[in-house]
Amino acid sequence: MTIPRLSLSLLTAGLLILNPLQSLAQDDMTPQEAAQKFGTLMRYVGQLYVDSVSVEDLTELAIVKMLEDLDPHSVYFSADELKEADEPLNGNFEGIGVQFNIFKDTIMVVSPISGGPSERLGIRAGDRIVEVDGENAAGIGITNRDVMKLLKGPKGTVVQVGIKREGEPGLLSFDIVRDKIPIYSIDAAHMVDKKIGYIKVSRFAKTTMDEFQSAIQTLQGQGMKDLILDLQGNGGGMLRTAIAMSDEFLSGDKLIVYTEGRSFEREDTFAQYKGLFEKGRLVVLIDEASASASEIVSGAVQDWDRGLVVGRRSFGKGLVQRPMRLPDGSAVRLTVQKYYTPSGRCIQKPYDDGVEAYRKEKFERYERGEFMTLDSLELPDSLLFQTRLLERDVYGGGGILPDVFVPLDTTYSSDTFSKILRKGLCSRYALSQVDANRSAWESRHASEDDFVANMSFTEAEMAAFKAHVLEEGVEIDDDEWTQSLPAIELRLKAFYARNIYESKSFYRVIGGLNEALQEAIRVLNDGTFNAANLAHKTF
Repeated sequence: MTIPRLSLSLLTAGLLILNPLQSLAQDDMTPQEAAQKFGTLMRYVGQLYVDSVSVEDLTELAIVKMLEDLDPHSVYFSADELKEADEPLNGNFEGIGVQFNIFKDTIMVVSPISGGPSERLGIRAGDRIVEVDGENAAGIGITNRDVMKLLKGPKGTVVQVGIKREGEPGLLSFDIVRDKIPIYSIDAAHMVDKKIGYIKVSRFAKTTMDEFQSAIQTLQGQGMKDLILDLQGNGGGMLRTAIAMSDEFLSGDKLIVYTEGRSFEREDTFAQYKGLFEKGRLVVLIDEASASASEIVSGAVQDWDRGLVVGRRSFGKGLVQRPMRLPDGSAVRLTVQKYYTPSGRCIQKPYDDGVEAYRKEKFERYERGEFMTLDSLELPDSLLFQTRLLERDVYGGGGILPDVFVPLDTTYSSDTFSKILRKGLCSRYALSQVDANRSAWESRHASEDDFVANMSFTEAEMAAFKAHVLEEGVEIDDDEWTQSLPAIELRLKAFYARNIYESKSFYRVIGGLNEALQEAIRVLNDGTFNAANLAHKTF
């Protein structure tokens, strides 16, 4: 039977009809009285409603609607959703430890995860998983969700996989004992020239600082003097991880962030230990998808005049959520505080117009031209603050504004390129070509460094890819193809690198299309950073 989806407003309206006098005291209602009121209604619905209903589903719907009316970041998770949502923050999950793609309706191993059970057993990139626990897993319309159900599982349990490997006549059988599999936060860490290091952080999780400190030390061992920290697209994560990362850059006992809320007094958090990168030149990259923990780090760096922030205005999330468990194993992440940067900025953007308007705000920035210029922004004096040392003007109330603005680069944009991107043709084509002749591609260059520096496609290879694009139903405008060709080639090369070497190799190549990264390199090399006369030498 179909379960009616009653909204919270209907539930409330029904309650007032049942007991109109109780509405007179609503403004003074305690949480205990509200719970009793809601429980009474649930009993009426469960016992008397005209159709059979799931009281559990109605309760969850009511919770979701209520939280949406509070703010955009207070959210509800069922017990299963909570476990899935926590995995990236915990820094691990339990499974067999492979990165995979669905390729020609078959599970293809892109690469085994370093240190995981599959790597230990000798499972390789290019292997096809065609059986799982004796059941066929190929050619049945398998989805990513199906793969996760089949291969993830509790640590210590065994899953038997049948693998088809190029050059092997028969099926290879592996008994894989599931284990804790790390989820890495550092997507890339490499030198972009002889003295500039680059680290891309994708999330702020429990394990992020171990990875980050290791990356810093490795790059310093390779001669790093300057650091570009890429937080573009990083939606945040754990507050304490953001504080720890900020502490790597700030000396002494400098204020990193403070939080306060209606039920919580102001709590200041200061730098506590000698960081690994307190004196070198620092550039932080942000964009419209950098949020929360990313804004704590970039805000602390900017407010202490420690480095330059480069890119576009960040998302604008200055609310702190605390997880609250509910009796059935579900939970809510409830907003309990706001956080403030060292200069006193709350960078939370307005959310008075509701959740949908809040989510669409990022697209409205694009429509009004903010991705191309900051002139569209209205910056009232009420949002003006000064940095702690040099008293530079900075603004709150809606994200971190960069010190150096980088417009969205449309040089290579075209409808043809957009269609290729939307269909994921570069990724799939690179996977198929490397899979078809992996040994030839692996021997084509002496090393990953050689590949990054010298690999280029022949005219025949690009003509073959163009033919593939046409076969996939994409109409090609020849002028647009010519305009976008440098970006198409570089993106295709990046996916080849990922499939021949490892995931991080992708970023060594694709950096040529990262306009904020290229601007950061220019800023460090042409005197712009030094001209800003920041305080990094005093830290």
